Amino acid sequence: MARRRRRSAVDADTIQRLRVGFVVLVALSGTMMALQGGASTPIVALATGIGALAGGALLWYLTWIVS
Repeated sequence: MARRRRRSAVDADTIQRLRVGFVVLVALSGTMMALQGGASTPIVALATGIGALAGGALLWYLTWIVS
């Protein structure tokens, strides 16, 4: 059975903003956890970077399973 593609009323710019917002939200989550744990500045930066990588991976996975 062929899959029908739905037309979206949301434009590509809005989708891109949601994607960036999702990655930033996950990155800031790691940042906040590091700050609450009393981590030093390099560790907070590392947690932010790892959070951004995790957010990108989650976004890729969500895009892959939805399409």
